[in-house]
Amino acid sequence: MEDSGRGASYTVPCDDYVHVVEFSPFDSCSVASLLQEEDMEVEGVEFTTLHFFHHALRMDCLPWSPESRLDKLPQLIRFCTAAADRKVRLLTSDLQNQHEVKVMEGHTSYINHLVFEPTEGKQMASVSDDHTSDGGREEGTIRFYDLVTQQAILSLDCGQSPLMSADWCLANTIKVGAVTGSDWVICDITRSSYPQEKRCSRVSTTGCPGKISSQLLVHHLGHPQPVMIGSATVGAGLNWQRSLPLCVIGGDRKLSFWMTEM
Repeated sequence: MEDSGRGASYTVPCDDYVHVVEFSPFDSCSVASLLQEEDMEVEGVEFTTLHFFHHALRMDCLPWSPESRLDKLPQLIRFCTAAADRKVRLLTSDLQNQHEVKVMEGHTSYINHLVFEPTEGKQMASVSDDHTSDGGREEGTIRFYDLVTQQAILSLDCGQSPLMSADWCLANTIKVGAVTGSDWVICDITRSSYPQEKRCSRVSTTGCPGKISSQLLVHHLGHPQPVMIGSATVGAGLNWQRSLPLCVIGGDRKLSFWMTEM
């Protein structure tokens, strides 16, 4: 294991607090080709701003659509956002002069996470704590939207809350995973509205008087101990680059990147 609590490999300054940061997981819109070779003349991270989207409310999640593409013309950026007004917004731009925002409703409580169906991007799943069971106890619901009709088409009950995040399996698109309460669950959207698999997860938080810090723990599934522990001040929006040993978290006016070899 590497030294405990090491600082970020790179940081990028931002104008305000960063609540959400998301790498595109798709090859057609990936930064991997920009980072495969290290340029010794460039200090830190070099990037180009493609477009500014105005979003009146603070975003809580920001998934990329697989329809996004920067590797061929015409270029396209498409992603969804969830905010405190409990609405889902689908934002699209051709990076020229066509920019579109579509708003979808349906949730009655806060939306914790969104994820696109990873092959064609015509459907999207959202997770929220807005479902009430017969006994009146708040449960977690994964809601699926058809982005063509902009209508909810399916709901999965995870059986407990808070329902924090969900992800669609890239290799098997009938499988959806989620983190709910102290567990992670796997759902099969063709078999049942309840999870097919459930296991306990462990999350730890540390701090000391007068100073708030966040720990980044990187695990290898074949080892019981973390292979890297990073330290940052009040981090948010952890995300992992799909093809590189690179992860990032947001924070107070900056992005913090860690490079780690597994």
